[in-house]
Amino acid sequence: MPSVAVKLYSVFFKLLLKHKLQSLLQAEEGGASSGDNGFGVTSRSEESTAPVNPSFGADGVATKDIHIDPLTSLAVRIFLPDPALLRTVASARRTADIDRRNSYGGAAVAAPSPDRIRRRSFGGPGSAHDKGDAASDGTNYRGYLPSVVDARHRVGRSKRLPVIIQFHGGGFIAGSNTSNANDFYCRRIAKLCDAIVIAVGYRLAPESRYPAAFEDGLKVLHWLGKQAKLAECRMSMGSARGGGAGELRKAQIVDTFGASTVEPWLAYHADPSRCVLLGASCGANIADYVARKAVDAGKLIEPVKVVAQVLVYPFFIGSTPTRSEIKLANSYFYDKSLCALAWKLFLPENEFSLDHPAANPLVPDRGPPLKLMPPTLTVVAEHDWMRDRAIAYSEELRKVNVDAPVLEYKDAVHEFATLDMLLKTPQAQACSEDIAIWVKKYISLRGHEFSY
Repeated sequence: MPSVAVKLYSVFFKLLLKHKLQSLLQAEEGGASSGDNGFGVTSRSEESTAPVNPSFGADGVATKDIHIDPLTSLAVRIFLPDPALLRTVASARRTADIDRRNSYGGAAVAAPSPDRIRRRSFGGPGSAHDKGDAASDGTNYRGYLPSVVDARHRVGRSKRLPVIIQFHGGGFIAGSNTSNANDFYCRRIAKLCDAIVIAVGYRLAPESRYPAAFEDGLKVLHWLGKQAKLAECRMSMGSARGGGAGELRKAQIVDTFGASTVEPWLAYHADPSRCVLLGASCGANIADYVARKAVDAGKLIEPVKVVAQVLVYPFFIGSTPTRSEIKLANSYFYDKSLCALAWKLFLPENEFSLDHPAANPLVPDRGPPLKLMPPTLTVVAEHDWMRDRAIAYSEELRKVNVDAPVLEYKDAVHEFATLDMLLKTPQAQACSEDIAIWVKKYISLRGHEFSY
């Protein structure tokens, strides 16, 4: 059974959540909009946020925030793990230079200190090339676009990282991609999977009802594809002009949406052909929707390829109750009555149904055919009333030969791996490690497949 501390915190959590849901419902019925700032984004004053940190600190993960849609204020936070291979390449180049000087009778040169190697690899004061390619202060990694010359000699050896698009939980009415808890969780996933994590700040209900959050998730997927194409275009234009990184920075790509600029962290480090969707609670519903739309789009989203998705205690519900929905209806943190109220706030009034395709993955004709879905890992908790429907969805995927295992954690509750007070528990750490083990089967490069 969950600990006494978890039980007490659950009671306190549910009281606050019930008050929040009722307040939002009353505001909606009264015609007020408590959190909408007029630009489509919802603010929650009680959310504690983690500041961005563009340096590779003690945990080795740098972050930055980017607004990708000025009309809806859709924003993402990028988590970039320290690409140590770049330091290795830079160190090897210096060693070769030292050996070359010694072989020609030059004076012996002492090997550069690790600090100097790091500075020169990541845009700190070092070489003229580095000064031209990065905003350097010796501490923060700004990222840069490789020059055309480097494209032939270095890009092939640089560390291209898979991309994980992450959707936070919160019942569609709370949570944030920049909250302390989500920041901690994404850093952990980025390190364990050795991948770039893009945490999506989708719009919240009831100010922005369905399908706003789902459309935001899909928009980020298309933005990732456009980023890859813009980076390729800039490289081609730089090559045609015969210029280096300076020419690339001056190049301006204009598409049908106006002026667009390349995000350097993604341009230099991301491999969009190894894209994984990761969602927790209601974020899992968004991830599953984006996966289905990616299947429908097919080659239209290239070079992005969704190779797998991870649904962590998905926020599924239905009008016909499952065994766990009856037995555990008053379970910890998010019980059935509170979740039904959250769905009432999220779905438009004329579309409200517990069998809505966004809520129930088992409704017929939901589309596309399940056999086309990517490999899907489902994480469930023993004391979560939503567990049986998530397991049933996984079973339907396995019936059509989709790799869809289920990881069930004993004595665990909903949000056990992502809730602030539970993030540092051994069980939460183990869950993230298990997710990384499975994900690496689909994001590892050929010849380095990972299995268990």
